[in-house]
Amino acid sequence: MTTATDRQAPAAEPAPMRFGVSHAATSAFVPDGLRTYFEYRDLGVRDATAGRAVMHVIRARGDHQATGEWHRHAVQLQLVYVTRGWVRFDYEGVGEVRLEAGSCVHQPPGIRHREIEHSADLELIEIVLPADFQTTAA
Repeated sequence: MTTATDRQAPAAEPAPMRFGVSHAATSAFVPDGLRTYFEYRDLGVRDATAGRAVMHVIRARGDHQATGEWHRHAVQLQLVYVTRGWVRFDYEGVGEVRLEAGSCVHQPPGIRHREIEHSADLELIEIVLPADFQTTAA
């Protein structure tokens, strides 16, 4: 016999998604993202999707280089598309991968990885679900 205490309350409806647009002329790159050697331009997807996803342009900050620490992200989806320059990653179970302008990589949820190095002119687009996620040393 099922009682009222056995039933779970229905899940709350997620906030609706809304239209969003981001223009380069009115957006800025800021050095306040996950990595100190990059600067980030938010593309407004976090707000438009009520936090379901984040999309930003990431570019190298001058001569700053990757620190090479192994880590993983608690995500549902992570895509990286390189628009300029190159970057070299090391993925557990895969090995080293060099991405160049036009390269795209899907990093499976929780894959252990590290950035080895990148060009001074690196620029890439990253899409992550959800917008707020944990990164842990691995």
